Parts: sequence; C-alpha cells; structure tokens
Amino acid sequence: MLPALLALLAVAACVSRGDVETMSASEFSKMRSEIPLTKDAKQRDYVNCVVRDIVAELPEPYKSMQWDVEVFDNDAANAFAMAGGKIGVFTGIFKVATTPSEFAAVIGHEIAHVTEEHTVDRINRAQITGGAIAVTSILVGDQIGLGAQGTQSVLEGAAQLGMLLPFGRSQEKEADLVGLDYMAAAGFDPRASLQLWKNMAKASNGAPPEFLSTHPSSDTRINELKQQMPTAWVFYEAAIAAGRSPTCRP
Repeated sequence: MLPALLALLAVAACVSRGDVETMSASEFSKMRSEIPLTKDAKQRDYVNCVVRDIVAELPEPYKSMQWDVEVFDNDAANAFAMAGGKIGVFTGIFKVATTPSEFAAVIGHEIAHVTEEHTVDRINRAQITGGAIAVTSILVGDQIGLGAQGTQSVLEGAAQLGMLLPFGRSQEKEADLVGLDYMAAAGFDPRASLQLWKNMAKASNGAPPEFLSTHPSSDTRINELKQQMPTAWVFYEAAIAAGRSPTCRP
C-alpha cells in the first residue's frame, strides 16, 4: 500500500494556490449569477469599508491584492472568503454582527483563511481521503455563521468532512486568532470578537455539540480569543496611536 499512498500524496501536492484561485474565481462568478445580490448601496459601502480597512494592514502579497467583494441578499448569517481575494457576505450576518467591530471580527476571520492558505490545504487533504468534500464547499470555506441551508443549492449541500474534522477545527482556531490580530491592527476593537460569538451562541440554540461540528463551540472560541487578547490589544493600541480609527458605519 505504501507506493499507492505515496502516489496519492504526490497528486495532492500538485494543487497550487494558483490552481485554487482559478477555481475560486469560477465558483464566485457562479454564486453571483445564482444568488440574489443586495441593492442596498449603503450596505455595500459599509462592507467594502470594513474590508478595505483590514486589507490595508495585511502582509504582502495580500495587501496589494485586488479584493473582490460581493454582498448577497440572503438571510443566512454567513460570510466567506475564497483564494484569490474573493469575499462574500450574506446580509443575514448583520443579525449577529451588529457593530462595525463585530463585523470586522467576521471579515478578519475570513481573510485569515485566505492568507493562511487553508483552502489549498483542505483540497489537498480531500484528495488524500478520496475527495469526500465537494470542491465548491471547500472553496467557499467555513461559512462562519448560521443558516447554511439558505444557500444549499449553490454550495452543493453540507460537506461531509469525516477524517478532516480535526483539521477543520485547527484551521478555524487559526483563522480566529490571526483574524483577531488583523482587525485590531486596523483599529477595530478586538474585544468585539467576544461579543460576536456570544451573539452567535444566542442565535444558534439547538446547534450540534462541538464533537459533531466542523467548528469549535462558541465557548471554546471565546476562551481562545481571550488568551490571544493581550497580543491583539498591542496591535489595537498601536493602531489608535497611529490614528487608525475606522469610520465604517452600518
């Protein structure tokens, strides 16, 4: 079995960031054509403002990347980011991300999935386990919030992660902590990330227990964010001292 396994690993390693970016662009275009888009100009301006402020503090090459943002008119409390700088926000997310800093926590988290190349890792891992995940579901990423059923026809249903479950949680933790630093560096109050997950927990009554989910529980996330808060606070204070005070308003 060893030669066969090595051959499979070689195939998996062939998936590059460029390959994933090409697939992401295609899937993002498909979503734009199949999901209604918001007609609220102020809502679009708000989303783009938060994204712009956070992107300005990213490391290269992501800081100079041309980020493409879309706001979908859908009640799902979700957001996602795709390789190549594609960001999708569902209007339902504003039910739980009620302030600019809470929303910045969402955007920071999603952008971190891109900067840490989680999508490339997940596609390679899916190949190793027999392609158990629909590619569209991987490209779209973690869907941070609630109501995935609202976009099920486009996302090809819920992903069945199987062996990938622990790896998915590890990526979620990394996105939480890296994203926290991103939002803080942009001048958004990192403490709002804690309130975001309290809001999410309140809105997700009846959610499955943590061991059945691809996401850590809200309590777990809050505890891990608290541990990272001293580091994020240094970024936040530096941003305020430098005059980076976001003016984005819902």
